Amino acid sequence: MKFALPLTFCLLVFSISGSKAQVFNSFYNEIAENVSAANLSNDLTTLVNFGVKEPGTNAIENAKDWIINRYQTLGYTDIETQPFTVYGQVTSNIIVTKTGSVYPNTFLILDGHYDTLNGPGANDNGSGTVLLLELARLLKNVDTEYSIKFIHFSGEEEGLIGSEYYVNNTVIPENLDIKLVLNIDEVGGVAGMNNNTIVCERDESAPNSNNAASAQATQEMANCFGLYSSLQTTISNAYGSDYVPFENNGEIITGLYEANESPYPHTPDDVIENMDLNYVFEVTKGALGSALHFALGREPLGVFENDFTKNIVIFPNPSKGQFTVSFSALPAEKIELTVFDVLGKMIYNNPLNNSTNYISISGLKRGIYFGIFQSENYRVVKKIVLE
Repeated sequence: MKFALPLTFCLLVFSISGSKAQVFNSFYNEIAENVSAANLSNDLTTLVNFGVKEPGTNAIENAKDWIINRYQTLGYTDIETQPFTVYGQVTSNIIVTKTGSVYPNTFLILDGHYDTLNGPGANDNGSGTVLLLELARLLKNVDTEYSIKFIHFSGEEEGLIGSEYYVNNTVIPENLDIKLVLNIDEVGGVAGMNNNTIVCERDESAPNSNNAASAQATQEMANCFGLYSSLQTTISNAYGSDYVPFENNGEIITGLYEANESPYPHTPDDVIENMDLNYVFEVTKGALGSALHFALGREPLGVFENDFTKNIVIFPNPSKGQFTVSFSALPAEKIELTVFDVLGKMIYNNPLNNSTNYISISGLKRGIYFGIFQSENYRVVKKIVLE
């Protein structure tokens, strides 16, 4: 549930126009088309049946154990609980990590709170919780270049306590490298209404050093909803939810929130019957397409991609920073080589115009680097080792 802003801020809502479009990705769409309405409904029913999930209650502990079990059933092993205290009551954040293949130490954070207030919280925020679980199911076996953290926060309803604790006790001391925070809070819509629009939220608050990057990410997310869901989009300001502690720490944030704001959160009437499950289904599809876009999901190599990969020879590898890139047959397409370190910092970028190309990246520390070979139709990542 969001904490209200003054009306002058709430009126800062903009329709999408003249946006920079993302290219439709058939692989992403194929995954988005596998979103299961039955999974969303069944998971939400289970979650609602736990009751009022306030810190210190059996209901929230049972919900926590169930969420953890769902991730274990999906095959995730990097699962952490982070206990903290809310007004004398112990509760926990749940953090599940999927490791990226190219940038394992840079994270896309997908988050939503699972605690509720005064009611079972079907919409606020059961809708965001089951959306995260469905994303985790469909992303489990997808190769993503960036790591993903699925985080279920507690203590949101008491004032963003869980997310604040995570930022202060994990993000800051570990200097966590965060590509983007995507917060999902109350995306269930209202039964009987035309729920055809999702609000995409961007950072418009101080500190404003990352506001432009947030605006760009939010625009890209809105574009993804146009590509992978049936929903229209509206862009508004981010406020009053678990991205705020990240925002205050200077991270790049974006968020999703229902356009038709439900009157039922924080009441016993926040039940499934008062929301729109088809809306949750469409929001999940758009969120999944967005997650694949931001984490750089990669399609398994086909025959032609394998041929393209085998055509690239790096020698010597390991090297001291001077090596050749050769092609057994020079491709007809233009190819560009970009080299990144493990933190995602670009250290080299040049086209490869010849069958044998001499590369020098000497003067760098020993370790593993990643060479991305990009053509119009293919993208291949190879490890480059400096000794």
